[in-house]
Amino acid sequence: RLIRNKQGIPSTLLTRFLNSPSSLLTLPYYSTSKRSLRTLAYEEIQANPSKPYTHTAFILHGLLGSARNWRSFSRTLVSSLSDSPSEWRMVLVDLRNHGKSAEMEGLDPPHDLVNAAKDLGNLINSKGWESPDVVIGHSMGGKVALQFAKSCGNRDYGENVKLPKQIWVLDSVPGEVTSDNSDGEVEKVLQTLQSLPSTVPSRKWLVNHMLDLGFSKSLSEWIGTNLKKAGGEETWAFNLEGAAQMFHSYRKLSYWSLLEHPPKGLEISIVRAEKSDRWDADVITRLESLASPEGDGSAGKISVHVLPRSGHWVHVDNPKGLLEIMAPKLKSLMP
Repeated sequence: RLIRNKQGIPSTLLTRFLNSPSSLLTLPYYSTSKRSLRTLAYEEIQANPSKPYTHTAFILHGLLGSARNWRSFSRTLVSSLSDSPSEWRMVLVDLRNHGKSAEMEGLDPPHDLVNAAKDLGNLINSKGWESPDVVIGHSMGGKVALQFAKSCGNRDYGENVKLPKQIWVLDSVPGEVTSDNSDGEVEKVLQTLQSLPSTVPSRKWLVNHMLDLGFSKSLSEWIGTNLKKAGGEETWAFNLEGAAQMFHSYRKLSYWSLLEHPPKGLEISIVRAEKSDRWDADVITRLESLASPEGDGSAGKISVHVLPRSGHWVHVDNPKGLLEIMAPKLKSLMP
């Protein structure tokens, strides 16, 4: 839980106070930045906030998630990069209709992935930041990352927002998601949530209701974490209708053309979870055929990685394995 610093005490000291003494020896300090009007909510994590950062990575969550889902992994990742010459900053973003961005005014429809990626460009421009070196997206966030790269290549966000050096797509199929290659669970979840009133009696009631409808315990409990207090009841921490529209856009959009012709200077890394049920054989074969060697530098690259012992929730199922895949590539970006 965040504590606002009203006494002028450096935020790093507050953060150190909030952590146990043992964790101070191993974990980075981290701070949270408040959003301004018409920009997304986000959090920043740095190993050494007193030092100027040389590299930035944006981290994008999936459908019905939020930035907080990725705090633990991001802290571990930034710690693992602290021995490199670069000083890394992780920016954990709440996409439109999700987390604290769901409370924002000015993030107008249509609620699709094109506008979700445009929000990132607006955030960079409004803050006067340099473009991120890396964009990491999980599930729906993976397609937002691909759309961001596509739009940067077209200079849709102006000259200040440049193409990242790396895009990471974590267990997200890059093409259209049809009923033939989907078990329909997400659709069932959305339909169930849309059938409920805007407030529910309690988290326990919701979890039991989902279990009674046949959903798994882990999924039901995760849905329960997306509630927030509203008077004596609980309401959603996301904009359900807006999120449903984003999922519709996620299913429709395809980025195979971007993967077939990645722009110069960009590497797109696809991470497929070994136990994920979202990949059919044709998609896997097509991806592997695009994985490129170093080449002559005239075009971008595609790399494909398989994360062992992991289902769709890659940062929870095998965070160590994911770190081992990602950290060396991030370290390869010179300051």
